[in-house]
Amino acid sequence: MTRLHLFDLDGTLMYGSAAPVEISRQIGVSQEIAELERAFAAREIGPQEFSLAAHALWSDLTAAHVRAAFDGAPWLEGIREVWQEIKERGDLCAVISLSPSFFVELLLEWGADAAHGSVYPAVPFAGPMDVTGILTPEGKVEVADRLCARFGVSRNDCVAYGDSLTDSVLFDVVPTSVAVNAQPYLAERATYVYQGRDLREAYRLLGATRQEVAAS
Repeated sequence: MTRLHLFDLDGTLMYGSAAPVEISRQIGVSQEIAELERAFAAREIGPQEFSLAAHALWSDLTAAHVRAAFDGAPWLEGIREVWQEIKERGDLCAVISLSPSFFVELLLEWGADAAHGSVYPAVPFAGPMDVTGILTPEGKVEVADRLCARFGVSRNDCVAYGDSLTDSVLFDVVPTSVAVNAQPYLAERATYVYQGRDLREAYRLLGATRQEVAAS
């Protein structure tokens, strides 16, 4: 059986931070993005409002800023090793995030089979945002379904990894989920719960269970 592993980015693959936070740090608008993050977490604004405001904040953003943000982000340890092991098992891995696609897609360099984020204009920005390209929690499920069709698997073959309320919709439609440094609301809904800074340890929760099943 081929499994498709679906990873959130912000707060899941990245410890205690998010792509917009790391991007904003590069251009000196950390305070402004922190307020947007607070309002989003409090559900005072939604994904579209957040993305439109972030796009406006990042008017001076360059590709060099994006690369520096990616390279300097507090990633969990072992991401590339986990994805390599997933592939060696004959499984697949993808990233689905509400963060900008121009950042999320850099994870293809680390071995992800697919990476999807909210669609922003190319950096440096030369045009307005098209809000139809901004992902929502429900949109994560739509992307997952498209990936299932692309790779010839079903929702029943998927494992979701996430940390927050925006991952709950996807957790609800797949049989196996791993809460990684998650908010209590999501941890309560997960198959497995992990706290720490090494994705290899989170992945082993699933791997050990598979080995036990095979041995029984």
